[in-house]
Amino acid sequence: MDHGRVNPTMKLDHQGITGLGAVYYNLLEPDLMQKAIERGEGTMGQGGTLLVTTGKHTGRSPKDKFVVRTPDVVDTIWWDNNPPMEPAAFDQLYADMTAHMKGRDYFVQDLFGGADPAHRLDVRMVTELAWHGLFIRHLLRRPERAELDGFAPDWTIINCPTFKADPARHGCRTETVIALNFARKMILIGGTEYAGENKKSVFTLLNYLLPEKGIMPMHCSANHAPGNPVDTAVFFGLSGTGKTTLSADPTRVLIGDDEHGWSDRGTFNFEGGCYAKTISLSAEAEPEIFATTQKFATVIENMVFDPETKELDFEDSSLTANMRCAYPLDYISNASETALGGHPKNIIMLTCDAYGVLPPIARLTPAQAMYHFLSGFTSKVAGTERGVTEPEPTFSTCFGAPFMPRRPEVYGKLLQEKIATHGATCWLVNTGWTGGAYGTGKRMPIKATRALLSAALDGSLSEATFRKDANFGFDVPVTVEGVDARLLDPRSTWADTAAYDKQAHKLVEMFANNFAKYVPYIDEDVKAAAIG
Repeated sequence: MDHGRVNPTMKLDHQGITGLGAVYYNLLEPDLMQKAIERGEGTMGQGGTLLVTTGKHTGRSPKDKFVVRTPDVVDTIWWDNNPPMEPAAFDQLYADMTAHMKGRDYFVQDLFGGADPAHRLDVRMVTELAWHGLFIRHLLRRPERAELDGFAPDWTIINCPTFKADPARHGCRTETVIALNFARKMILIGGTEYAGENKKSVFTLLNYLLPEKGIMPMHCSANHAPGNPVDTAVFFGLSGTGKTTLSADPTRVLIGDDEHGWSDRGTFNFEGGCYAKTISLSAEAEPEIFATTQKFATVIENMVFDPETKELDFEDSSLTANMRCAYPLDYISNASETALGGHPKNIIMLTCDAYGVLPPIARLTPAQAMYHFLSGFTSKVAGTERGVTEPEPTFSTCFGAPFMPRRPEVYGKLLQEKIATHGATCWLVNTGWTGGAYGTGKRMPIKATRALLSAALDGSLSEATFRKDANFGFDVPVTVEGVDARLLDPRSTWADTAAYDKQAHKLVEMFANNFAKYVPYIDEDVKAAAIG
């Protein structure tokens, strides 16, 4: 039985997927909401939101993500970071998963990955859960109705949470699996209800495909000055570093909050929505994002709520600290209608330093920018990945190693070329700890971070007096209007400066040891920027 808008020649049976129950093609938000509630997948929340939980998987499962070792990609995949799966194992996985699917109902969404029509990816998402269909409809870009008539997917993604993989049969690690097959242009996801796997699979695809076209894929948020897309800023950073919060500046136009490309034409969002963390979200600090938690069809994921009033508890992390909401980009009043921007004028690299060593902002030379981009230092924040319960210092190259199918130097060189061609100014911004390490110090005041970013983006910060950082060699402003000068000198915020020096020395060594693996692949100026 087929329902919804579909090109008859592109039904799932034309892709070899047969024997299913009802198949719902391209349902709109009201019908997806209704189906999810009818099927017991979620609860209607205040304002018509959908309240859902994801079971034991409340974050991504990066160790269960595999790339099929096919001849077309064997020489270009970064295998140290992307565990291989043999083609025969994938074929068995596909056969077993499609057999498991028979007789069950499925939801199909035909969507675009990428706001620039010249570079977008046409994606068919097949989901067992109606709310996953709603989620991905928010997060990817929605075709016009007329565009669906001739829609032919470049890639098909099948997400079947009730299917449990068998490591012995399928060449995977556990019953959870995310398998990318570039030869068959297909991704299979099983054994997890966490919706973030859907969008990150598309991001991983674009991270592999776009560099071949000279386009830099970026794990970043982006915004631009009102009426001036030429004044674009991008914000690199892992989850929890502030990409969504800091890019949603009401004085600027939001291009997107997580994933973008940088082509010869400028910046473009991969997505059509936002997937924002909601822990400690407040109407005062982040009014636009907070308001989405009471808007129709927003997916509220893994949040505790009052069973009678459906009032959300933004402080209760008993399900997970990685509680989130997913909503379309147009729920943010200052969002760009086109999701397109110019070439970045400012590049901000966000880090959450749990050691309390890094200053709140530093200006980077192009070589230093490459060094910090390849290093990707931050702290994993509780809940983003399974097993992380408190901030954990880590190095995630390109500020997104789990989503990088190619070697880091490929992305580093692309970014280096873009910066050289278009002359972007680069900044390192620490949204982590000050006055001590995690457990002793406190989080960087968001008011100070916003003031420093505003000064960087309007150009006034470039006129400040800078000092050379003794540990990392980058430039740090001495004074900035509206910001406590002591905050700009991390050492002065520590009660025990000797303890700071010891902590800084430890962090310097961590950077140097981590960066050693990139030295054979990088230019001399980047080597010179490395910490010795």
